[in-house]
Amino acid sequence: MTPKSIAVWSLVALVGAAGWAVLALSRGEEISAAWLLAAALGSYAIGYRFYARFISRRVLQVDKTRATPAERLDNGVDFHPTDRRVLFGHHFAAVAGAGPLVGPVLAAQMGYLPGTIWIVAGVIFAGAVQDMVTLFFSTRRDGRSLGQMAREEIGPFGGAAALVAVFAIMIILLAVLALIIVNALSHSPWGVFSIGMTIPIALFMGVYLRILRPGRVTEVSLIGVALLLLAIVSGGWVAESSLADFFTLEKETLVVWMVVYGFLASVLPVWLLLAPRDYLSTFMKIGTIALLAVGVVVAMPTLKMPAVTDFASRGDGPVFAGSMFPFVFITIACGALSGFHSLVSSGTTPKMIQKETQVRMIGYGAMLTESFVAVMAVIAACIIEPGLFFAVNSPPGVVGTTVEAASQAVGNFGFSISGAELAQAAKDVEEASLLSRTGGAPTFALGMSEIFSSVVGGTSMKAFWYHFAIMFEALFILTTLDAGTRVGRFMLQDTLGNVAKPFKQVSWKPGVWITSAVVVGAWGYFLWVGVKDPLGGINQLFPLFGIANQLLAAVALAVCTTLLVKSGRLKWAWVTAVPLAWDATVTLTASWQKVFSEDPRVGFFAQRDKFQAGIDADKVLPPAKTMDEMHTVVTNATVDGVLSALFALLIVVVLADAARVCIKAVRRPETVELHETPYVRSAIVAPAGLFPTAEEKAELAAAGLELASGRDRGPAS
Repeated sequence: MTPKSIAVWSLVALVGAAGWAVLALSRGEEISAAWLLAAALGSYAIGYRFYARFISRRVLQVDKTRATPAERLDNGVDFHPTDRRVLFGHHFAAVAGAGPLVGPVLAAQMGYLPGTIWIVAGVIFAGAVQDMVTLFFSTRRDGRSLGQMAREEIGPFGGAAALVAVFAIMIILLAVLALIIVNALSHSPWGVFSIGMTIPIALFMGVYLRILRPGRVTEVSLIGVALLLLAIVSGGWVAESSLADFFTLEKETLVVWMVVYGFLASVLPVWLLLAPRDYLSTFMKIGTIALLAVGVVVAMPTLKMPAVTDFASRGDGPVFAGSMFPFVFITIACGALSGFHSLVSSGTTPKMIQKETQVRMIGYGAMLTESFVAVMAVIAACIIEPGLFFAVNSPPGVVGTTVEAASQAVGNFGFSISGAELAQAAKDVEEASLLSRTGGAPTFALGMSEIFSSVVGGTSMKAFWYHFAIMFEALFILTTLDAGTRVGRFMLQDTLGNVAKPFKQVSWKPGVWITSAVVVGAWGYFLWVGVKDPLGGINQLFPLFGIANQLLAAVALAVCTTLLVKSGRLKWAWVTAVPLAWDATVTLTASWQKVFSEDPRVGFFAQRDKFQAGIDADKVLPPAKTMDEMHTVVTNATVDGVLSALFALLIVVVLADAARVCIKAVRRPETVELHETPYVRSAIVAPAGLFPTAEEKAELAAAGLELASGRDRGPAS
């Protein structure tokens, strides 16, 4: 490092340290949200520059001369070398779903500090590490899915447990994400039109980049962004026009269209729809979040939520029950550590990456970007009045159905807000009521509208920014659904390929159609039933979302640790083994409490017993409104309890088998069998990062490429 770079990075470290010092040392006084921003950005920069580089170069030993599956197996359908900028956009859009927007908002009931620490520390040492290492090992194995890697590298017993757990959890996660989108877009002509228009825009971008003007990424990006902004603005016009009724869809209709779209996104060539649409949406995602950060710096809003609330120690919070440990770490999934990411890192992305050296930017970098989204969600939740936060996020059974009742209930929590203030808050965003708008998304929209309206438009623009944020959240989540469906197809093909060999060919058309139909049919069924029945379908499985996602992360980290040990990197295995130990401790503790806790707000079986006692006494308990719904709650609690125990048991089997394989590899290294694809020399020239280094510029110039994405230098050999 030069003296100049040492000075720059020392300054970055000081900015981050100053942010953390202010957050940690404040004692009840209000502080600016900009300090939280400084702490996060400073930490991210240090983590990416030093820790991610260390893992990439020393631990993984990425090889820029080695051909990736995208280059060796390029078929224009699933395997396709993709410009790193486009692939970063696809990967970020695919992994950044509801989690970073919703989880941090809900966890804010514990205060802004616990969630912020976990988001920043968790992503640097766990989440981004998982994503990058999984992407690297999958790339070395022809883009194998996580479940298939577990089966091949851990063994048939632990691998079978991993395959079952991973696929079942995946369907639950996709259905939950789809339900959030349906709820956000129903009766929203602006959102339906704007999001619907991203599909033809993406198709145009795909054709433009592959056929009309190959390699012109900057050019097509400018065109795509212009069309996207036009679609967003036009959505507002449509909502006020005679076309509004046409784009005002019921939930059932949205389910059908989403299933059709999920199937098409899974079977069409990846360059035609999936990659350009995800890349396009990334501009809106990152652009909006970046503008939100600028708004924080300009408006300097204060954090009104306490650093740590009493709910953190008592565990009786109205938003969700349970103590800070382990439930903050379960509630905040995406943004810190998310098992779902490992499915994308072993699904679409390894089949599209040009160079091994790009795993740092795409795997680690995209996860840091998502974590920043989570930090902005914390800020959005904590700059509004705590009384409003709890009135919005608490269920009707807690705060009632009138602003007067909500004001009194919030007062019992130790926070104050009048009924008139609650009514005015709803009026400002042109909503009939904000009471019990649970789920986190409305709160994020409120915080976002507060920041943006402070910079542009004032109070008169709050309604516009609020509804813009709701549409933004739906777009954010939809890109995870389409990529997740394709990943589920890969996973199912890998699994069936163990029995029927043609399924191993991931682009074999009958296999593509059959497995895509099975995946969308599975999550579509749970979604359809959930839309028709408020207590059925995916609503029944929704409580498993957080724990299932983090258990999936345990599988990914176990596979990565096993591969580090088997590939002779034992001294570096702590890189994934330490976050694995933490994640396993957190998730298995949470699973134990959800199964065995005697508190009906926490334990599934305790909840079942409570409602069964109500049935026996012929008494209806909230949230049920009829005796039939009482029976449904009993069934749901039983199913959730059994599945929670089953998932935990499957993960324990995977961990035990992985430990056995690791011990054997250390004691008898001569018996180790790796399923790594043999080395083939790469013929592609492409930078590792977003901006080429001086050395990479020279290589590109020598190949006659200037700063383009890469070209063949001849047949790989």
